[in-house]
Amino acid sequence: MILGVGTDIIEVQRIQESIEKYKDKFLNRVFTKTEIEYCETFNDKKFLHYAARFAAEEAFSKALGTGITEGFKLNEFGVLNDNKGKPTSQLFGDFIHKYSDLKISISLSHINNFATAIVIVEK
Repeated sequence: MILGVGTDIIEVQRIQESIEKYKDKFLNRVFTKTEIEYCETFNDKKFLHYAARFAAEEAFSKALGTGITEGFKLNEFGVLNDNKGKPTSQLFGDFIHKYSDLKISISLSHINNFATAIVIVEK
């Protein structure tokens, strides 16, 4: 049973500017350690990957119906890729207890200036 669907699109430049301005403070507040390690492997294309993961976090909050203002901690939801490249979710902290019983499907896409994500949450 589908509980919610969320989508988000973000300008890659917004994420890049935040990372360059706030550095580790922004990275650690928004992304998981695994996401940071993954994105950093892309060197000059890393901001595309950061932006896609940010969009997934926003889309997840929309699928839940909470938004990011109601105690939603961005870095407690992470996106990993399986061995075929398919994005999967990883939960941390309070999110493990709140959402581990949910099936979370993720689709990411990005081009030069934009990244987008769709998240479907099922029970």
